[in-house]
Amino acid sequence: QVQLVESGGGLVQAGGSLRLSCAASGRTFSRYTMGWFRQAPGKEREFVAAITWNGSSRYYDDSVKGRFTISRDNAKNTVYLQMNSLKPEDTAVYYCAAGQGSSASGDSGEYDYWGQGTQVTVSS
Repeated sequence: QVQLVESGGGLVQAGGSLRLSCAASGRTFSRYTMGWFRQAPGKEREFVAAITWNGSSRYYDDSVKGRFTISRDNAKNTVYLQMNSLKPEDTAVYYCAAGQGSSASGDSGEYDYWGQGTQVTVSS
């Protein structure tokens, strides 16, 4: 069992930056692929970024490539999402997720555990 708690969301102007954190409980955090997803009002949840257990592989949705960076610190049981050059269309609730797959997948079905989410609002 893995419990995930996101933090770091907030209100920021377009062009600004935020860093989201996701703290995981459990001693097996380092075994999991971690992902970030987001859901805007009235829209389905969508993939943002993922990272394999050792950080050797990262995968981004095209909409955030070059602006967002996913990273992890297994010693701290934490995964991060650095978000730069934010746009109003990045406004959403951001969720982190943990999965036992071996690849950095964009498929939400590959993830077994989910956090409660943190709100990111980007004003124009």
